[in-house]
This record gives sequence, C-alpha cells and structure tokens, in this order.
Amino acid sequence: ALGHVIVVEDDAVLALALEGALRDAGAEAVTLCATMAAAVSALEQGEGADALVLDVHLRDRDDGWALAEIVSLLGPRPPRIVFSTAAPDLIPPRIAAMGPVFAKPYALSGLVEALRPPHAGGLLARWRKRPD
Repeated sequence: ALGHVIVVEDDAVLALALEGALRDAGAEAVTLCATMAAAVSALEQGEGADALVLDVHLRDRDDGWALAEIVSLLGPRPPRIVFSTAAPDLIPPRIAAMGPVFAKPYALSGLVEALRPPHAGGLLARWRKRPD
C-alpha cells in the first residue's frame, strides 16, 4: 500500500497528474506542496507520511534535496523518497542514494511503482517454493 504520500512539486499540472496517478494506485492520502516551506509544514503537522515525491528545484528553494536529509531523521521508519527533477546531475550523490531519481519528463506509472514498499513476503515465497 502506498499510504500517505507528500508530493513536493511546484509545477501545478505535474503535481495534479501525480496526485491522480497516486490515488488511482491506491494511495490513502496525497498532500500537494508547492514550496519547501509547505512541505516542512506538512511534515511538522505529523501527518505520518509514508512516502515523499521530491522535486529538487522549487520556486522558493533551489536545494529541495535538503528536505531528504531532514526526512531521513524522522524516526525509525522514515518515508520512502523518490526524486523528481529536470537536472538529476545536480543532486549530490549521497542524497541521490536515498531513493530513485526520475528525470523529467518521466512516466508517472514508473514513479508510482518506485514508491511501493518492498514486499517482505517475496523472499519467503521464493524460499518456500524451492525444490528439495
């Protein structure tokens, strides 16, 4: 399940398209944030985000990726992060390692799939099917 996803994106058309794709994929809630300030506010309200789509170049900040560092400190289970950017080469490598990087334009379906939590049962299921 995708759970609650915070979309940090200042392109309104893309933000709405992402919201629709996430809801169609079963997201319980989608919060759209057009600025870094709005994203920090949403996180501070303790809405318990399960995942974060992060545009790294916003109108109010050009270092949107810094939010990924903050989010990684949020408790034992920080939100899954997917980066959305027109300039993937500008994300510092240590930040890019925190989640998949999607270069604009990209297929919404690919980004939504990247947000899905890993299936813990996959390895167990393969192990149970092992031939003796």
